[in-house]
Amino acid sequence: MKRILSVVAGLAVALVAAPVLAQDFGSAELIAAAKKEGRLVYYTANFAEVEQEVIKAFNKRFPEIKVEMVRAPGGQLITRIKTEAAAGKLLADVIGHSDRGLMLEMNDMFMDYAPPNAADYRPDALVSPKLWPGVTLGWALAYNVELAKNPPKTWADLTKPEYKGKQIGQVVAPSGGTTWTRVMFERQVLGEDYHAKQAALDIALYPSGAPLSDALVRGEVSIAPLLYNIIYTKIKDGAPAEAIFAPEGVPIIPYADGIPKTSKNPNAAKLFMNWRLSMEGQQFQIKELGNLTSLKNPPLYPKGWDPKTVKVWVPEFGPFEKLRATWVEDWNKTYKYRQ
Repeated sequence: MKRILSVVAGLAVALVAAPVLAQDFGSAELIAAAKKEGRLVYYTANFAEVEQEVIKAFNKRFPEIKVEMVRAPGGQLITRIKTEAAAGKLLADVIGHSDRGLMLEMNDMFMDYAPPNAADYRPDALVSPKLWPGVTLGWALAYNVELAKNPPKTWADLTKPEYKGKQIGQVVAPSGGTTWTRVMFERQVLGEDYHAKQAALDIALYPSGAPLSDALVRGEVSIAPLLYNIIYTKIKDGAPAEAIFAPEGVPIIPYADGIPKTSKNPNAAKLFMNWRLSMEGQQFQIKELGNLTSLKNPPLYPKGWDPKTVKVWVPEFGPFEKLRATWVEDWNKTYKYRQ
């Protein structure tokens, strides 16, 4: 059920840019029509601060189009979308979500869409030809450089007895789809006994990556698996932290973004999607936000990253949905966690 795949992504603070390529954001007619509409409404479950930076970058290229963002946590956003759609009052022109399964359940709600560079994307990052990975996140092993005198080099290292006693921090499995991706990877790739070995170290549990990354920087824990984009900006800002990408694999989370059939500004929506999925849009997110990408040939390469040896783990979608409830509950029991 697992698939280990070679891919490159922008995964380090020091980045080497690929040659700048001509950008294709759509036809002249599409761009003119988008500018005439002049606005779009964007629903997202991503962090508001992150999406505001994306919108700013989009507006540097297309200042004529105002983007109104509506942000809500994952489950709440899905509920809002379904409620508005049932009443015929869905306001969104673009919807972006990290849970591909929940988006796929609403697949009929979205119009047919593909960006100009559709062929440049990995097919395993798509759950529907209508839904595209404008955002791709990935897991890294982070550590506090002042506290971790012998930092981990592999995922397997996070079961070493020397790290016993709340040195390791971990985001709890039920926190969302991104964390479930990590849990599935750990069990499938690292072994059925991996969680039991790690739980025996008395690790510290956190509700999400934001408070865990803060705890790592403050020194409350010295080691933590984290989504790279969460620790990336802290490293850029001079926090005493580093992050590595372990040889067993980098679990990634491709988002699912789409345009509802009811969009009132479909041309502006397509242009926004086209830009975000373009080399320019992906390069911005890699360099400035610490995202990865689902492009086959990314626009940026990390310093010291060999594209021939980097391994990225993409969860197989069927088992990802089928195993989730059972394996998360197993994780809860193993780590003695109760919501």
